[in-house]
Order: sequence, then C-alpha cells, then structure tokens
Amino acid sequence: MFKGIIFDSDGVLVNSMPFHAKAWVEVFSEYGIEVTEEDIYEIEGSNHVGVINIFFGRVGRTPEPEIYDEILEKKRAHFLENNDAEVFEGMYDCLSSLKDNFKLAVASGADRTIVTSLMDKFYSGIFDVIISGEDVENGKPDPEPYEKAIEKLGINKNECLVVENAPLGVESAKNAGVFCVGVPTYLKPEQLQDADIVVENHAELIDYLMSLDQKKEL
Repeated sequence: MFKGIIFDSDGVLVNSMPFHAKAWVEVFSEYGIEVTEEDIYEIEGSNHVGVINIFFGRVGRTPEPEIYDEILEKKRAHFLENNDAEVFEGMYDCLSSLKDNFKLAVASGADRTIVTSLMDKFYSGIFDVIISGEDVENGKPDPEPYEKAIEKLGINKNECLVVENAPLGVESAKNAGVFCVGVPTYLKPEQLQDADIVVENHAELIDYLMSLDQKKEL
C-alpha cells in the first residue's frame, strides 16, 4: 500500500509549461540557438543544466561554465515576468484530501525560486517535501530527484507513487524503481508509454488518486 505520493509540478499540479517554454525559446534566441516550444515540451523535466546542455549540444556548442547561471537568471526573470499559470481544476481539493492519509512531495526540474513561488501561491501548506532542479546534481531522467524526495519523505520506494506528465520524468521515476502514473497534459499518451498507468486527463487522474485515498481509509 502506498504511503507517499510525489508530483512533478509543471503540467501536473500547475498549467505553467507554456510560460516555461516561451521563456526558454526567448533566452536561447539571445544565444543564436533556435528552439521551438514543442522542443521544450519533449525534454520537460530536465533541470536548467540539462536543458542548456541538450540545446547547445544540438548545434555543436559547449557552454562555458559561467553561462549556466547567466542563462538561468535570464530564463527565471522571463518566466516570472510573463507567468500567468493556473492550477489544474480540482487538484487542490484532491491534494488537500490526500494529505490526511499520505505524505506528499514535489520533485520538479524547475529552479527553486519558481517552484516555491508556484507552490506557495497554489498549494500552500500541502507538501512535506519540495525538490527543485537546483537541489540535485543530476536532473531527470536520472533517478536522483525522485530518490532524494523518497529519502526526505522517510519511506521506501515500493511505498511511493509518482505522478508525471513528461517522458524524462517517467524515465526518472522508473530509473528510481517507483510506480508511475502518467498524465498527458501537453504530449500524446503514447509518449508516456513507459509509465505503469497512463490516465486520459486530470479528471481521470483525480479519480484515480481519490480511489487510493478511499482504499487507505478502509
């Protein structure tokens, strides 16, 4: 029986990825690198180091060490200035109910400032643990984000469930040996095929999570 649930943030808890994508597209253009919003959706979940390495690598360039913080600051500023994210309908009430019976965590690839600002705004007091992209050396698809969240929750991996909406996030969860539920927010369901279960949308996700809550109460 599950004792803890770990959520990715962008695209699972908050409809914020369009604003992340636009910020990345804008910032990479300053460095002469053409990136589309779809490109960003496909590698969603990676932290800023991973994102920078991917797109610099695609054009045969190696980032200078100081460029990582520089790009992160620009991307963060663009996101915070233009962010108009909203919570997915029903998710706050769902998590408020789950909190009575489960330990809850967030494991996001976004930087700490953005993750905490979104969680404070939409899910204040809900989560026991928050892991950002800056809290790990290796971002998704490496298992480190989920392994760190599980460790801080103080439970075993077989007592934990992960909710993800991105292929790299699903891969990270499975690399950590954790049961994973996929919700195809921005991508096609087949792109999450490595998840243990793929729900159709957030309404079905909420139904699934509430069924776990009901079983826990029995």
